[in-house]
Amino acid sequence: MGKQLQRVFGAWIAVMSLCLVLGIGMAEAGQAGQAGQAEAGQAEAKININTAPIEVLQTLPEVGPIKAAAIIAFRTVTPFTSIEDIKKVPGIGDATFEKLKGLITVE
Repeated sequence: MGKQLQRVFGAWIAVMSLCLVLGIGMAEAGQAGQAGQAEAGQAEAKININTAPIEVLQTLPEVGPIKAAAIIAFRTVTPFTSIEDIKKVPGIGDATFEKLKGLITVE
């Protein structure tokens, strides 16, 4: 396995572990999720995939906790330079990208 792939995989494992730990307390911290939904609900506001917290990423179509964690793991190692870079994240292909492209930004 290449060094960059090892780093991405290691970061992904770390984020997944963190999600499992945080998932227990997420019901109590509902305000963060509601804030993310409000942000995603604004038609003109795009979600920055380089900075959005996991709760906000999960408001995107086809993005649940696993894909949101994978996005964060990827950007931790290699920040996105274009919205097309999201297709490099495991589990996000052309079909998912088509649903996301009008909703995301890297700026």
